[in-house]
Amino acid sequence: MDDKRSKMIDAARMYYQLDYSQQDIAKQIGVSRPTVSRFLQQAKEEGYVQIKIVDPKENNDRLAREIQHRFGLKSVVIVSVPKYEDAVVKKYLGEAAANYLDDIVKDGDVIAATWGTTLYEVALNLKDKHVRDVKVVQLNGGVSHSETNTYAFEIINLFGKAFHTVPYFIHLPAIVDHPIVKQTIERDRHIRNILELGKKSNIAIVTVGAPTDDSVLIKANYFSETELNLIAEKGAGDICSRYIDVEGMICSEELDQRTIGVDLEELKRKERSILVAGGIRKVDGIYGALRGRYTNVLITDQFTAKYLMER
Repeated sequence: MDDKRSKMIDAARMYYQLDYSQQDIAKQIGVSRPTVSRFLQQAKEEGYVQIKIVDPKENNDRLAREIQHRFGLKSVVIVSVPKYEDAVVKKYLGEAAANYLDDIVKDGDVIAATWGTTLYEVALNLKDKHVRDVKVVQLNGGVSHSETNTYAFEIINLFGKAFHTVPYFIHLPAIVDHPIVKQTIERDRHIRNILELGKKSNIAIVTVGAPTDDSVLIKANYFSETELNLIAEKGAGDICSRYIDVEGMICSEELDQRTIGVDLEELKRKERSILVAGGIRKVDGIYGALRGRYTNVLITDQFTAKYLMER
């Protein structure tokens, strides 16, 4: 009996671990091919072989429920990405967020969007949707002081085309040099109207920028050396050009008072405040955004989701 069991386990090892064919196994252990087939069936029935099927969708759904519960979110979408590389993650998140918007946008919605490479991927993937009386507005200034493209114009333009509406732009930098400059600019009637429309939006779609040298916001040349040091020391990431720490607190009140666009407290009041972000360098920023409760919908990848749950 022991010899038979030994042959059965050998057959199972060769078949499941070494990828031998049943014919090759029969030759190796000196039995017929039908006997090998019986051995494999018996090994499963007696528990010597246990087959585990990993369905990434099922795992993602469970992880999404855990994150939704932990951070008190309305909805979480977790996307399976084949590689944990920024460009790949952005591509997959762009498709998922565009599909999500296609599902939820309805007549009369006011959609406000920020800018950056992640949101540009969303905009590129938007489907044409015939809705009525939808408005699209830019959430924060996005004119760069360098050759770096923030994609602010392209994103809002593509959103306008997808939802058949004329978009509203903020043709201004994200951050100005003095709070008094911001206050003066925001008193302008036309700018004030656009900012008010952003406040009234029921759907806001934002991302988190990493506080690294290659981030679009930092490359746009808004900051002094002192400010860059402060961001490097305290910043977990930025939402709508406003830097937060890992607890979701604003890093610098002075910088915040020079930033043109939606206040983070306003994001909390949206029917849907959608955060689209992923990648290893953005984990801290995403965590901070969720801790600050600035968004109530999260669209991210499976690797980032696991990091968020492990924190």
